[in-house]
Amino acid sequence: MPIIFNDTTKEFHLQTNKVSYIFTVLQNNQLGHLYYGKKLRHRESFAHLFQGGHRANTNYVYEGNNAFSLDLIKQEYPAYGTTDYREPAYQILQENGSRTTNFEYKEHEIYQGKKLLDGLPATYVEDENEATTLEITLYDNQIGVEIRLSYTVFEDFNTITRSTEFINYGKEKVNLTRALSASVDFFDSDFEMIQLSGSWARERHIKTRKLVPGVQSITSTRGTSSAQQNPFIALKRPDTNEQQGEVFGVSLVYSGNFLAQVEVDHYDVSRLMIGINPFDFNWLLETGESFQTPEVVMVYSDEGLNGMSQTFHRLFQNRLARGKWRDQERPVLINNWEATYFDFNEEKVVEIAKESKDLGVELFVLDDGWFGKRDDDTTSLGDWFVDKDKLPNGITGLAKKINALGLEFGLWFEPEMVSKLSKLYQSHPDWIIHVPNRNISHGRNQYVLDFSRVEVVDYIYELMAEILNAAPIHYVKWDMNRYMTEIGSLDLPANRQREVAHRYILGVYHLYERLTTMFPNVLFESCASGGCRFDPGLLYYAPQTWTSDDTDAVERLKIQYGTSMVYPISSMGAHVSAVPNHQVGRVTSLDTRANVAYFGVFGYELDVTKMDQQEKDEVKKQIAFYKENRSLIQKGKFYRIDSPFAKDGNVTSWMVVSDDQREALVGYYQLLSLPNTGFGRIRLEGLHPDYEYSMEGVDGTFFGDELLSAGLLIDQHHLNKLTDDFSSLIIKLTSLTL
Repeated sequence: MPIIFNDTTKEFHLQTNKVSYIFTVLQNNQLGHLYYGKKLRHRESFAHLFQGGHRANTNYVYEGNNAFSLDLIKQEYPAYGTTDYREPAYQILQENGSRTTNFEYKEHEIYQGKKLLDGLPATYVEDENEATTLEITLYDNQIGVEIRLSYTVFEDFNTITRSTEFINYGKEKVNLTRALSASVDFFDSDFEMIQLSGSWARERHIKTRKLVPGVQSITSTRGTSSAQQNPFIALKRPDTNEQQGEVFGVSLVYSGNFLAQVEVDHYDVSRLMIGINPFDFNWLLETGESFQTPEVVMVYSDEGLNGMSQTFHRLFQNRLARGKWRDQERPVLINNWEATYFDFNEEKVVEIAKESKDLGVELFVLDDGWFGKRDDDTTSLGDWFVDKDKLPNGITGLAKKINALGLEFGLWFEPEMVSKLSKLYQSHPDWIIHVPNRNISHGRNQYVLDFSRVEVVDYIYELMAEILNAAPIHYVKWDMNRYMTEIGSLDLPANRQREVAHRYILGVYHLYERLTTMFPNVLFESCASGGCRFDPGLLYYAPQTWTSDDTDAVERLKIQYGTSMVYPISSMGAHVSAVPNHQVGRVTSLDTRANVAYFGVFGYELDVTKMDQQEKDEVKKQIAFYKENRSLIQKGKFYRIDSPFAKDGNVTSWMVVSDDQREALVGYYQLLSLPNTGFGRIRLEGLHPDYEYSMEGVDGTFFGDELLSAGLLIDQHHLNKLTDDFSSLIIKLTSLTL
């Protein structure tokens, strides 16, 4: 059984194929945490895992009892103000000014399947037998508020998800000032914390630091999950690497302000928690109202960081992403942005599309600049009406011309933003997020529409739906180029102003839900200045994300390597662009640019009409190669091998292996060419030890056990291709074993 409740000891044992998660009802009728990690055999009682007792300078819950202090006990969903001085998972402000609560275990329910979360993205089931859910009800009699803790066990995915709901049944209103989704207390603090940090054009770089006493955290207060931090952290043992060792990962299925933190207490206990950022957050619960927190995906691996990542990948690919495009091979696309920016007309667009079709491209995407009077970034956002000066036949006419060439057509939108120079702003200046009588900051000359207001979301939906209904559009690139400032809404009263940021994200989700439901055949790609909102929340609606605006192949090694810590490569938009690169000015070979972009959703972002014939011939070969291998790339198991974040970092390597282990694709990348080097080797991963493999362009055959243990030798054949800076290899392995 995935979830076992022992009525005698009041213990809950959650089990996947490889993981156990155990907690209990304590003597004060609250929940205490006992164990999380490698699967344990079930037994009648796990009481021996409980740790309490007496310590000096400690406060205790019961008079006359010097052995029960929440300051010493590991808890499941810790509260504020009752002998525990660590930061709590939640905090409730009552009308009398108190923040002290007493939520006690009331009842629980175990059932097959998993419920949807109201208004929020979350993992799901296709068959109720593939997951089991535990709902625990906690109740505070004094204030009449109920907390429902939800745990879902995906047994075969080796994943546990958690979320929390607050319901006010009391006579008085309450304010949630802190409502995190999950908390876990670990036995010790012998961990290193992994986070994905960066900024625009250098998103999701891997940062690792040893836990120390006190609080270490990552946050976003930008109104999005952000490029600066990603809503994920992992705790790994010091000797854990990509291939072996213990690691615990948590990922928040949310696209707004978040907090992920670890607090190490004075007894070296680590408390990990994650959820909506309490900073500038408050949620008013009137009588009868409820609040649902976002879902947390929890993964444990004793097979290293690759083991953790592959668990996230498999779940996110199969039970977070949805719809037609979840399993369907993605088309090779070309985007006109870096080819033309705002300077294009119908003739130029069709010329690029025609040349692209001849090279093997399957989808043409028209980026920013097709609407209003959008000749630069100062105007027209919100006016989703075609610019007939550029496109005299409209989007419908252009799309039909593109289709006639044998290509599908895609279109760029930035639905959450508005320019002051626009008809929308002139009609509804009150529709932007701002604070009256205060300065309104801008970013990229644009402002954030108040998606906490239903009428704003409805208006944008109608404009987008009209375009998508009228034209044969197969793909939508959904951009978002500005963080929030001066957060306020004219539609909400003063006591609900700190709800704006969360209500905004709910509005974004609502618009995504309406559009993806109305247009199920359209492939949606999320984008936020590239990767500023690359998070699980948006993968629920859009199965791929523009990974970064930085298209330089060398920088993309770090970006894609770091992103793969949580996200499958099938979710990463990866394009070949022009050189010198438009972001960093670097010149890399067309070969290396493709070799990096292959490990993602492949495409181009350049003006193919300016290529010479030799370059066009190479592009044809690249596209043919990707089409031949894209099922393997999209659906295979991804392994990181050599890290660009290593101390030397001159070599990066990774590979993808088919589920049946009969095919594999290895990427090997060298930053700088070095003089008179020795012969290197790559110890491959994921192959079947008994299979015999051939390699394209290499004589002889190799058994899987050799490649796994002795490794793939970088011999003279390979070195001949690694004579320049920024050079690379792609090695295809095919099993000869029947």
